[in-house]
Amino acid sequence: MKKVRKGRSYWLMLLGVAVVALARTVDQKPAPIGGSAAAFVQRAVDGDTVVLSSGERVRYIGIDTPELHHPRKPVQPYAREAMEANRRLVEGKSVRLEFDVQRRDRYGRLLAYVFLEDGTFVNAELMRQGYAQLLTIPPDVKYTDLFVKLQREAREAKRGLWGSR
Repeated sequence: MKKVRKGRSYWLMLLGVAVVALARTVDQKPAPIGGSAAAFVQRAVDGDTVVLSSGERVRYIGIDTPELHHPRKPVQPYAREAMEANRRLVEGKSVRLEFDVQRRDRYGRLLAYVFLEDGTFVNAELMRQGYAQLLTIPPDVKYTDLFVKLQREAREAKRGLWGSR
């Protein structure tokens, strides 16, 4: 008789755990838009892409720098300067990745706004220095107004790619 009760208790407990697990699954809401994560930058790939210590590639949201590694295009003017500026800013440093609506691009890279520990907004700093230009791809538009302003200022001051070579 004891074995039957013990067996019945076990199955009732297992059934209870299953019901709770199912209820939690049904009540789950979609992942929130945005959010952030801490990371460590292993190396800069080019002016707008880095590789994290985890091996994950991150593409900066809202900016575009001249092409350095393109399968069908030669190295564009200021591509090396943009990569070097990015490298000086982030390589070997801890950063905070801030996400917008989309988490990944069509190449599987994380899409993020990148901030240094001191608060420097890397995407904006590259734009301010004139090594990047605006690249708005909805729905990731959180800082578009700031980027438009910084691009205008860099162009008017003839900084970076806006200067004459």
